[in-house]
Amino acid sequence: MEARGAKLRFLPAYSPDLNPIEMVFAKLKDSVRSAAARCADTLCRAIASALAAFTPEECARYLRHAGYAST
Repeated sequence: MEARGAKLRFLPAYSPDLNPIEMVFAKLKDSVRSAAARCADTLCRAIASALAAFTPEECARYLRHAGYAST
C-alpha cells in the first residue's frame, strides 16, 4: 500500500462518549421520558418540544466535544 502512496490509519475504538448523536439522543430521551407521553399525539408533541430545545450553539458544542469542529 505504501508503495502506491497510500497510508494505513487505524480508527480509534468506538466510544459513545465521543459520538455527538449519542449525546443528543441522551438529552432527547430524557426530555421525552420526563414528558410522560402515553399516546401518539402527546408523544409527537413531546418530541417536537424536545427538539426545539436544542440551540445551534448547543449542537456546535456537541460537535466540538467530539472533535469534529475546532471553533
